[in-house]
Amino acid sequence: MWRRPAWQVLRQYVRHESDTVNSLVLERSMNRVQLLGRVGQDPIMRQVEGKNPVTIFSLATNEMWRTGDSEVGQGGDISQKTTWHRISVFRPGLRDVTYQYVRKGSRIFVEGKIDYGEYTDKNNVRRQATTIIADNVIFLSDGSVREKV
Repeated sequence: MWRRPAWQVLRQYVRHESDTVNSLVLERSMNRVQLLGRVGQDPIMRQVEGKNPVTIFSLATNEMWRTGDSEVGQGGDISQKTTWHRISVFRPGLRDVTYQYVRKGSRIFVEGKIDYGEYTDKNNVRRQATTIIADNVIFLSDGSVREKV
């Protein structure tokens, strides 16, 4: 089987400073997020007139570390930082299942992309929002999973 030299393959993915402006080079990029945490509130479903509905919920991730010069398992204080993420699910099947089965306290794994946007609040102040657009949601615990009525 014929194989292209590695430099030809890599050139599809990397643009060098020496490339001319007019050359057509495929440039790849990635916007990928993976989060593992607990749901902070029951999901809500919103729909703006004329647009597809979206399921929205918050997800908490925790970062823990030991302070001081002590070795692992010996003395020292443990510190923790919780980060909250806004998750939006647009995919029709996933959106409905997430709305129906995810509950506050559920442990889930979310894969998606990060999205930065702006909106104007009710006081007419421009605000920035960071959202994770979920492509996949994996349910790891059913802690308080109940079907919404």
